[in-house]
Amino acid sequence: MLITHDTRCALDTVVDLVNTVPEEDAAADGLPDVAALADFVRKHEISGVGALSEFDLSAVRKVRGRFAGVFAASDARIAAGMINELVAAAGTTPQLTDHDGYDWHVHYFAPGASVADHLAADCGMALAFFVVAGEQERLRRCEAPDCRRAFVDLSRNRSRRYCDSRTCGNRLHVAAYRARRKEAAG
Repeated sequence: MLITHDTRCALDTVVDLVNTVPEEDAAADGLPDVAALADFVRKHEISGVGALSEFDLSAVRKVRGRFAGVFAASDARIAAGMINELVAAAGTTPQLTDHDGYDWHVHYFAPGASVADHLAADCGMALAFFVVAGEQERLRRCEAPDCRRAFVDLSRNRSRRYCDSRTCGNRLHVAAYRARRKEAAG
């Protein structure tokens, strides 16, 4: 599956956005205020975003929840329906652009769109490419029992199970090793 630079950026953005959702009722929101949203926009180099407000924060949180639903979708038809709703609500206006030193690529959001519509359109289209390619199962949640972070499995054989093999994967492998050693010791 060919993934262009802008699609990869959108995938990284949507994964990071979904992972700001508190995993438990007591967990802190990863987008607690407008300043955190501004940091998110800056970190992901989201272009064409003006001054942000509480309204933007609320709208982005709603979009974030809908994207979380895409990662939880049990099949492609459900994911496609969710993506269609996100992209349609954003009022997509595909246009070619070559800004900020990047070669030609497509923006799916209308000029002057809100940050929520920008995210819904560009990130929604990035996820749509996976559904169209029959690769919706690559949109996953970490299998570690204490972690449900979203990630996109870009491994060749679709075998990635953890959001980060150095943390979640390694922690589980070490625990399994210690359990085997303890059992062998008797």
